[in-house]
Amino acid sequence: MKNKIPVIAIVGRPNVGKSTFFNYVTRTRDALVMDAPGITRDRIYGMGKIGKRPYIVIDTGGIGEKASAIEAIDTQTSEQAWQAIQESDLILFLVDARAGLTNVDIALANKFRQLAIKVCLVVNKIDGIDWHSQSAEFYQLGLPIGPFGISSAHGMGVHDLVHGLFRDHLPEEIIAPEADTDSEADNTPKRVKIAVIGRPNVGKSTLVNRLLGEERVLVYDAPHTTRDSVYIDFDQGEHIYTLIDTAGVRRGGRVELGIEKFSVIKTLQSVEDANVVIFVMDGQEGITDHDLNLLGFCIEAGRALVIAINKWDNLPLEQKETIKEQIKRKLPFAKFAKLFTISALHGTNTGHLLDAVNVAYASAMKVIPTAKLNIILEKLTTAHSPPRANGRQIKLRYAHCGGHNPPIIVIHGNQTEHLPVSYKRYLMNAFLDALKLEGTPLRIETRTVVNPFVPEEKKKDSRTNLEKWKEGRKRRKSFKDKK
Repeated sequence: MKNKIPVIAIVGRPNVGKSTFFNYVTRTRDALVMDAPGITRDRIYGMGKIGKRPYIVIDTGGIGEKASAIEAIDTQTSEQAWQAIQESDLILFLVDARAGLTNVDIALANKFRQLAIKVCLVVNKIDGIDWHSQSAEFYQLGLPIGPFGISSAHGMGVHDLVHGLFRDHLPEEIIAPEADTDSEADNTPKRVKIAVIGRPNVGKSTLVNRLLGEERVLVYDAPHTTRDSVYIDFDQGEHIYTLIDTAGVRRGGRVELGIEKFSVIKTLQSVEDANVVIFVMDGQEGITDHDLNLLGFCIEAGRALVIAINKWDNLPLEQKETIKEQIKRKLPFAKFAKLFTISALHGTNTGHLLDAVNVAYASAMKVIPTAKLNIILEKLTTAHSPPRANGRQIKLRYAHCGGHNPPIIVIHGNQTEHLPVSYKRYLMNAFLDALKLEGTPLRIETRTVVNPFVPEEKKKDSRTNLEKWKEGRKRRKSFKDKK
């Protein structure tokens, strides 16, 4: 039989340690942590485990008081937290032991008591204080479970808290017989991770919500609304995906220290973690140099790529023509990627993005037979032979597949270290065309074949001229001493 996985929502005022607790129980750094209120805005899901029992934990933004200067964002953050509460089997209501009991805590406790969901009071940040003497005031909240004193920053009392909740308040519920056998589990398709990245305020979160068909992440007409990288699983027919909504990346000189710096780091890590990147640009601003830098990072990381130019529906015809000209002039290095003009707000052309993602992922994971690669290599070198180096012809002898996502073709030959970059680019583009790969970059790696029958003394001397001169001087000096 299959046990239901319980869902635990972490809620409370801003800056009481919810994200620190989330990171501790999930053993990750998925939630941004900083000593300032209002860092978390979207709800973030993670998996925890106590013994053999797994559970889902949801980190939420602070509710009950203002965490930022923009009231609309605080309202949406609260809506995200209340949505997490509705999805949960148990609420962990975190309060701050050092701040003591506040009017906001009392108001939130009154609201939670009206819900048909179990509520556990957790008093965080008890390290360095006399918890037993300070715990008395928290009993007046009258919540059914707790208070429990913990320090999520140091892990003090966290294990006992979660273990006690499972033992006393989250009994195992049998809901259905096991459907998956080992053989079926092995055949389960892998989730395709799709990172949606771009500059701030280009419409990434709007696009994510449009693809999901619900208001899953915060959307506001101001940059840096999204701070964490939010991973969201969703299924569409036979395809299963994980969408990653990321924070916008500004130019390096404009990135402020603190929360924005960490948001940018998490965005770049999400690119490395993804299988496919949907790169979003703002049609109203055109293709900027920073767009090209970010695009270059995605290609350098080897991720399959789909490009979306957003806010296309409101552009005048003149500006559309200008952008088309920019595409021809500035994006030849990414010509393998499918490009779409979309409106995330109205849904124009967004339905084709996932089709392009599927094609790009299939190309990135394509299994290429060695025989086919060698046939293509022979045709390419015959049509356009490699140049000479050190008076000798560079020969490319055979090729094989060296990896996936991106596809890597390893070519063996002699003097391959002298193969020019221009010739490697010729091989890369020709292999992309010959193998009919769409939406993925391709890497060419070379290996120089070492002849095992060449005597050791005839092999290339790797010493520098200075090392050779010093060694010769030693020999001359020893010869004179013998005389």
